[in-house]
Amino acid sequence: MKKKIILLAATLCLNVAASTDVAWDYLRKSQGSVKYYPSVIQNLVKEKLYFASIPYIKELLARGKNLNSRELDSLIDEVVTNVGVKQFEVLPVSFLEKSKAPTLKYILAKKYFRKSDFPKALKELNGTIPSGHPSKAFALFLEGSIFSVTKKYSSAIKAYEECISKSESTDNRGSVNRKRQLSINRDYCIVGKARAHFSQGKYELANLDYLDLSKSSHIWPEILFEEAWNGFYMRDYNRTLGKLVTYNSPFLSFIFNPEIDVLRSLTYMELCLWQDTLKVVDEFYAKNEKSHREIESFLKKHGKDYKYFYLLAKSKMKGKESGNELLNRMLSSISRDPTFREMFDFFQTGRDEFEVINKLPKSQIKNILKLNLKEALLLQRNLVGAYVRKQLHLGWHQVRKTFLDMSYIKLEVLARRKESLYSPDLSMNRGRGDIRNLKRTDKQYFWNFNGEFWADELGDYVFSLKSECSGNAL
Repeated sequence: MKKKIILLAATLCLNVAASTDVAWDYLRKSQGSVKYYPSVIQNLVKEKLYFASIPYIKELLARGKNLNSRELDSLIDEVVTNVGVKQFEVLPVSFLEKSKAPTLKYILAKKYFRKSDFPKALKELNGTIPSGHPSKAFALFLEGSIFSVTKKYSSAIKAYEECISKSESTDNRGSVNRKRQLSINRDYCIVGKARAHFSQGKYELANLDYLDLSKSSHIWPEILFEEAWNGFYMRDYNRTLGKLVTYNSPFLSFIFNPEIDVLRSLTYMELCLWQDTLKVVDEFYAKNEKSHREIESFLKKHGKDYKYFYLLAKSKMKGKESGNELLNRMLSSISRDPTFREMFDFFQTGRDEFEVINKLPKSQIKNILKLNLKEALLLQRNLVGAYVRKQLHLGWHQVRKTFLDMSYIKLEVLARRKESLYSPDLSMNRGRGDIRNLKRTDKQYFWNFNGEFWADELGDYVFSLKSECSGNAL
């Protein structure tokens, strides 16, 4: 049995060597031009040396003129699928415009979207990405986002519905990454539809849309907060508080979103529960004020050291904690973020290509491929590090904004409390948690929640508090 395994390994190594030798022959023929680069890329992709092929694709996009080849488009699509879009998002628009590869057209549309050039983005999405192409599902989500930003909500909802269908029907065999990407894309389209209805003020429809998102979804924990806001706009404050209490579960301890506390305090305030409101405000300050100052110094110290931020997130994934609780929560959230995980996982699979190249016989092409792979992986590592750094900065600014929001809430509570003291209808009889205050269907049951959570109980909780506002009962 061992002889067969050794023989098989030797055969595979010979096959890789043969393909790289052919790639080397085409490189020599090129003589400084990019004429034979498509053949070089083809032979590298044949052996799944995706990251090692990136420099040739980028050089071809930079210097090539006539790139109208379905075979080349297919090769580029395969590479982008296996290395991620971030490697190519850094390219100038002028480079991306040369190719008709659907994945690059999708990336080009994203760049136009970020520049708020929506007509050009829609043109790239609709005119160049075939309906049956795997990237179409992602294109439909971007299309829905464009319509949402431009307040064309009916068109957005139609795009999101098509996106959901396309994400579920697209063939994802043989690729774990693609299967996960499509699943997350479908879920974001479900949420996109809910957001469109919310923006139209159709909160009941939005509520139904949010229910379509499975609690097993990668993105459900972060979207629960949106559901809570929807309940707030429906003036169903007990449901809002019920959804927010789910974040107290140890299973969701990785979630970092300071606005959760803002919404919780606002909801208590709408119920005229002043002590509860101020308690949330005071606890937020006590928990985060010192840590927030420390993180500011920390971010200034490390500047744009992307390698450091990559290693910081990597160590967090291995369970290493820093001395700053706020920083720990930020890093926990980032390490579970779908975008981060995709970039990080691509980096890890890219490193496997070194094993393939190291088994090649000593040659000039071997040295070139190692240099190319190192260049591509350094960029990937820095892209991951830059993403971590950006998210930490965003998190720091979120907390800063939340401090301001909490200050306004505290002032508003003082003003409303003063006003309520002069109200003749003010009731001093405060009852807590009365089941009569519940709005409940036949499929919902009463549970006297005492703060404990079980693994299967990350559910749809509803509080039963009565409003203490003058002349206003829930």
